[in-house]
Amino acid sequence: MRKIIVLSMITLDGVMQAPGGPEEDTSGGFKYGGWVTPYVDEVFGKIMQKQMKPADYLLGRKTFEIWEPYWPKHADFWPGINEGTKYVLSKTINKSDWKNPVFLKSLADIKKLKNSNGADIQVHGSGELVQLLFKNDLVDELWLKIYPLTLGKGKKLFINGAIPAAFTLIESTITPGGVIIANYQRAGKVETGTVEI
Repeated sequence: MRKIIVLSMITLDGVMQAPGGPEEDTSGGFKYGGWVTPYVDEVFGKIMQKQMKPADYLLGRKTFEIWEPYWPKHADFWPGINEGTKYVLSKTINKSDWKNPVFLKSLADIKKLKNSNGADIQVHGSGELVQLLFKNDLVDELWLKIYPLTLGKGKKLFINGAIPAAFTLIESTITPGGVIIANYQRAGKVETGTVEI
């Protein structure tokens, strides 16, 4: 069985939309794209290098469409991104010129992928997909980067649909800019006021 690891950059109020740049995702009239830029420093860079080692990826359609034209031209920043298998949940696209895409159509396809043999699977961005994974108890680890700001509006990591679940902190760092980087592993279920681990 393969682990599904959700990697997300979020604000203190849980916004995950368009961390990388102003034009990354303006849906819903979002005007704050690129909010991670002031917090990039050497400590952050070292941790990102560790998290950006070659892997397989599970992506929602929107994130795939943002990545597809960008990463083939910037692979020097993320070694292995082009070679890794990109599993894409989409009902509307089924082909790409980018290396190694595999298109999934349903939750059943994701469950089959998780139960297969192979490398752990990283999920970046992909807000709607992440909600589906939380709702169906398919998230094994969270690698969160929590930024010291609030935006008030935007797509959020945790919204209605996540099941009650317990996680154990397995590693954490605070960067000089105040970003909390925390890795959590799924620990158990929450049942009527108690945690079952």
